Amino acid sequence: MSAATSESLLALYDDAPLNARYWVTFATMCAVTLLDFFDFFLIAFVMSQIGPEWKLTYGQGALILYSAGVGAIIGAIIWGALGDRFGRKMQVVTGTFICGIAAGCIGLLPTAAWIGLAILRFFVGFGLAAGVTPALTIVVEQTPTRWRTGMTSFFVVFASAGTLLASFTSAILLHEFGWRGVAMTGFVALIFGVLVWAFVPESVRWLAAKGRFSEARDEAARQLGLARDQVPLPTAVPTTQPRASLAELYHKPGLFWQTVVIWGGSASAAYGYYLWGPTIVALALHVTPARAASYFIYVAGCGVVGKIIVSLLAPAMGRRALGIMFGFISTICLALAGYFNGVLVGSFPLFILLTAASAFFVEGGFSNLAPYTVEQYGVGLGSRSSGLGQAVNGVGKIIGPLALALLAGSGNIIAPQATSEAVFPAFVLLAALMLLVTLAFLFLGVETHGRPIAQGHEELAGQQGV
Repeated sequence: MSAATSESLLALYDDAPLNARYWVTFATMCAVTLLDFFDFFLIAFVMSQIGPEWKLTYGQGALILYSAGVGAIIGAIIWGALGDRFGRKMQVVTGTFICGIAAGCIGLLPTAAWIGLAILRFFVGFGLAAGVTPALTIVVEQTPTRWRTGMTSFFVVFASAGTLLASFTSAILLHEFGWRGVAMTGFVALIFGVLVWAFVPESVRWLAAKGRFSEARDEAARQLGLARDQVPLPTAVPTTQPRASLAELYHKPGLFWQTVVIWGGSASAAYGYYLWGPTIVALALHVTPARAASYFIYVAGCGVVGKIIVSLLAPAMGRRALGIMFGFISTICLALAGYFNGVLVGSFPLFILLTAASAFFVEGGFSNLAPYTVEQYGVGLGSRSSGLGQAVNGVGKIIGPLALALLAGSGNIIAPQATSEAVFPAFVLLAALMLLVTLAFLFLGVETHGRPIAQGHEELAGQQGV
């Protein structure tokens, strides 16, 4: 097995402290994740302004919003496979450039060019999946086992931080620079694509799994600050090596379907309330787009806090129990948010309070489930499993915003009456999806906390009892 051929090297690597070299990699990957999600979620606040201005129908608006989901599905499948075949690092660089360029170019579109906007949003999603899929895999593989549950959960905080940054940027800059100026801030991601290329190493675990032991030893020596001859050099070639075949993901059907359900349900809920939420608030409560964006600072902030809390709870509770608890509570919060969508508490929307509570548990759950997928599948399938999660995440990007459009009637011009009628049934649907997430953790999940990551396909099969 590949784990035996590289056992001594990986044992030395796994016992290493979280030194300066580790923190450079971790911080750079966090920045990439933050800015990729910042680019993705900017459209929610741009849409709250251009929807009425361009007189978009629900169908047109939904197409713009979920085109990124289509791009993410395709990008995750392609780049997840390439990440296992050719490595993690350059996939992150390429994806970050695609996402940043496409997001920034939205600000250059002519008025009412909604088809062009949908096309650029496709490439935003494509680039997001290409960058984030291997970025998560790198962090899981670079983190020593004893630190992995907490650190990788904390890493996912930066996806919500990107949403929070989009909320702040829109609330501050929409009035001063308009939606075009806000959209062009997407170009900032390009800087961090260059930083990944310059400073982030390739995954030592992936190099070892591929049998590239000399490179693995060199990377391990650099990261541990050791002389090259102090790091053992394995000689036996792994019996199996990471490939690009997606069919291998289905070797354990229960694990495959668990990944589909926990990612798909959670993503549908999150993208549903984020991508339509500002429009619902702006129209139903008759407030400006900038004011609606400021309300969603609370929602995004609660998502960030939820992920931080998970990074503290996961090492104590384990992945599976945490997934069950957060999934069930988010189900209740989403149903209540839909039911009380038009109620004010004083002058503050109860919808925002309940959506913020939903974000705490839904996005806190993401901080648990995202590394959980890679941990269960192991290094040999790590990038493809992350790609599977991101592909289903892309389906969620479609289902969430599409639910409201279909329930309202895709030909209706965006209007308060149509929005009000659509909110409750749409949020009941999102709540039902989170209930499925809860059941998937309960009946299909296995615990990964404190367990070493499997290197190859056979070792994973042994651990899963296949």
